[in-house]
Amino acid sequence: TKILSNHTSMETFLKFFDISTTFFTVLGYQMSYLEFVGTLLSLVSVYLVTRNNIWTWPIGNIAVILFGILFYQIQLYSDFIEQIYFFITGFFGWWAWLYIQKGRKKSASEDASIVYNSVISNGIYILVIALATIVAGYYMSIIHILLPQFFQEAASFPYLDAFTTIMSFAATILMAHKKIECWNLWIFVDIIGIWLYFTKGVLFISLLYVLFLILASNGLLNWRKTYKKSPR
Repeated sequence: TKILSNHTSMETFLKFFDISTTFFTVLGYQMSYLEFVGTLLSLVSVYLVTRNNIWTWPIGNIAVILFGILFYQIQLYSDFIEQIYFFITGFFGWWAWLYIQKGRKKSASEDASIVYNSVISNGIYILVIALATIVAGYYMSIIHILLPQFFQEAASFPYLDAFTTIMSFAATILMAHKKIECWNLWIFVDIIGIWLYFTKGVLFISLLYVLFLILASNGLLNWRKTYKKSPR
């Protein structure tokens, strides 16, 4: 009886991670536990980063685990791989905000570490994003052929998905170093994400990206204001 009870508990637990398990229904749309919880945590994480709050990183890492499972189930494989990257850089970003900024100009406020990237660095980022998108998009388009044991279905929108993924990679690195340009990339990613997730039928995540767009725009304004006020 105890073994049966443990088995039932495990099945219930695993159902939480199944996109087909409905939490509640809104206007005919079946909301899964996975989409709902992952979306809320992502929203909290993005809000915290706009406020320059270090808790954005651990909360964000929980969200990317849930989103990674979700994206795998809806064949957005670039997004799935992106979540693995986000999980790793989440720890790096957490460490960076704690320690790397200490090597910058000493100030009574940590806000002084918010800076602009150089023009040359921005040009390099653009070039790398373009080239990496082409390469990643190609491999995502044939990943079901290369690794059929892991990816049984063809990727959806492989090049567009790769483009937003590579931009997110770059934006995360810039954000970890508190470079203001990170918000320009996040805004672009959010605009594409609104359409992409709506098309894939995960409407709550599409709505989340509308909120992300608002928060990213606000984050850009807040970081610019902070930069102007900070001593240099």
